[in-house]
Amino acid sequence: MRVLKVATCSLNQWAMDFDNNMGNIKESIRRAKAASATIRLGPELEITGYGCEDHFLEQDTITHAWECLTELVAGDWTDEILCSFGMPVSRGAEVYNCQVLCLNRKIVLIRPKMWLANGGGCAELRWFTAWKQTEPRLDDFLLPSDVAEAISQPTAPFGYAYIQFLDTAVAAEICMELFSPVQVHPELALNGVEVFMNASGSIHLKQKKDRRLRLITTAMSARGGVYMYSNHLGCDGSRVYYDGCSCIVANGDVVAHAQQFSLKDVDMAIAQVDLDKLQVTNLRLSNSSYREQASCKKKVPSIFIPYKLCHSFKLQNSVSTPIKVESVCGEEEIAMGAACWLWNYLRRSGASGFLLPLSGGVASSSVAAIVGCMCQLVVKEIANGDEQVKADAMRIGHYNDGQFPTDSKELAKRIFYTIYMGSCEGGSSSRVVAEQIGSWHVDIAINGVVSALLSLFRTLIPGKKATNIEIQKISSRTKMMVAFMLASLLPCAHHNSGFYLVLSSTTADEGLCGNHTKYGCSSGDINPIGSINMQDLRAFLKWAAANLGYSSLANIEDTTIDSLERMETGMTDEELSTYGRLRKTLRCGPVSMFEDLCDKWGAKLSPTEIAKKVKLFFKCYSISRHKMTILTPSYLMETHSSDDNRFDQRQILYNPEWSHQFRKIDRLVQQQLNGDGEALATSNIVNS
Repeated sequence: MRVLKVATCSLNQWAMDFDNNMGNIKESIRRAKAASATIRLGPELEITGYGCEDHFLEQDTITHAWECLTELVAGDWTDEILCSFGMPVSRGAEVYNCQVLCLNRKIVLIRPKMWLANGGGCAELRWFTAWKQTEPRLDDFLLPSDVAEAISQPTAPFGYAYIQFLDTAVAAEICMELFSPVQVHPELALNGVEVFMNASGSIHLKQKKDRRLRLITTAMSARGGVYMYSNHLGCDGSRVYYDGCSCIVANGDVVAHAQQFSLKDVDMAIAQVDLDKLQVTNLRLSNSSYREQASCKKKVPSIFIPYKLCHSFKLQNSVSTPIKVESVCGEEEIAMGAACWLWNYLRRSGASGFLLPLSGGVASSSVAAIVGCMCQLVVKEIANGDEQVKADAMRIGHYNDGQFPTDSKELAKRIFYTIYMGSCEGGSSSRVVAEQIGSWHVDIAINGVVSALLSLFRTLIPGKKATNIEIQKISSRTKMMVAFMLASLLPCAHHNSGFYLVLSSTTADEGLCGNHTKYGCSSGDINPIGSINMQDLRAFLKWAAANLGYSSLANIEDTTIDSLERMETGMTDEELSTYGRLRKTLRCGPVSMFEDLCDKWGAKLSPTEIAKKVKLFFKCYSISRHKMTILTPSYLMETHSSDDNRFDQRQILYNPEWSHQFRKIDRLVQQQLNGDGEALATSNIVNS
């Protein structure tokens, strides 16, 4: 019998913090060895952190990665365990995203990534070269001299290959290679590989966990084998959250799965499988098409290692059985993903807490609920014995020795300020929300400041009366100044050191059409809901009221300036959500958006009405495009985010008339008219 014990890990790495990253890597190896695993898989680029971005173009980053790898290989960390470490490797002018496979103090293979991730928060083509050899081959890679001397190994195999052991065959796969149209594991399976190791840097997006798991289970159901998947966990310094979910799949069954939303630094998935009992060979032989394809397969290079990874079966060590992996709803993903992202950002930023301008509307109340969820998670992890979370919470919350958080509302009172700056009507709902969450709350009257600015305006332009929207914008910018002032001063007033991070509550819809005040109360240091639309937030509030214990959220109504501006433009939340997905996710320009909406809305709206709406949207988008370049850095959770800095890089100056595109829409409208004599008044279609 060939019994194999494997360990894969989710690591909470931090870009460019090599000491932190090495600590997590070593802890994962300790746990793998303690469990008697003979394979340990870590996430993609785990040594440097995935989010180094342009630091990958610096030689120092690559040098430090080699220094860390040398420490791992020269020590006893790889004794009797095959370890896969993710790091950048340079070869001449080329920089590769690699998995370095090590065993018994030797580098046995450097495997470069063949298909790079680009878009949706990833820009690997900016930093790395893809390994694009038309014919499979292995090169001899000359190791850096200090590395070669430390491990007594001058060269290492470099390229696309698998490792043939005495008792099984193992191969590496890197993140995007699982999601690409032409995958590598089918070819490896035809070459006899039984164990697949995927090192990934997969960010959290709604429902993405289920898609990943379907890909893995389907692949192994068809081809047989053991698939190990490792992923990052937490916020490593960028706008994204890595949601862990490291797992082990045997044939088509999940036999081990790590947490999706966790505050841990190291989370392990460990399983024991009987390769003979899985009958990988029989499964492949019983499939005639598999046999035929194997007979004419492209041969993948292999490296022979005269070493056994498996052991004989022992009664006290039973094999892992299939488990059921539960899915979470979209509302829970909003709560947990954003809460974990906020905690990682807070504990690594040096800040002492958050400050939120709380209007009592949908957006700001959602942010408050997410911070409350974060406090609940922290208290829960401390109760579960996580010493790192406990130490971070004691430091941030300024607890005395021996004291630590045991109640989420008490923790919120220490690290979360909410400020209401508006009418009496909204103040009532904001106070109730703050009370249920536990934040330190205060109402501040800013009417005097706004009146003073309006008086200044009247002295400059006598007789000109400011509109309601203009007054609201003055008020919004005043709130921003007050919020940042209080974020600096309130900790001092409470005899706390440090500073507070101002949270923004601008939604994806508002960012998309510019339905917010530039440098107004939408400004902040970070934004946990910047990629989420208003429709989803309304559903989230209902969920939070029922599941987080904040009952007041069930009846929140949107009373902010942003809702007033949406009424001015005539676009509903539902329409904005649709426009956002069509524009970004489906890559629609004005004409294709019009055609798509004619299909979706044709039963209730005429072609003329749909054309008017599409033109209005693109006109608003165009004239507000400059606002998107200064959006507060936001947590990416939806692909239709309009955050210009990472996820939606487009020009900043548009012709808002879109003359060629709008003219084509006019022709299409005319073609779709029913012949009832309706004339299309082009000049009236665009609501200026």
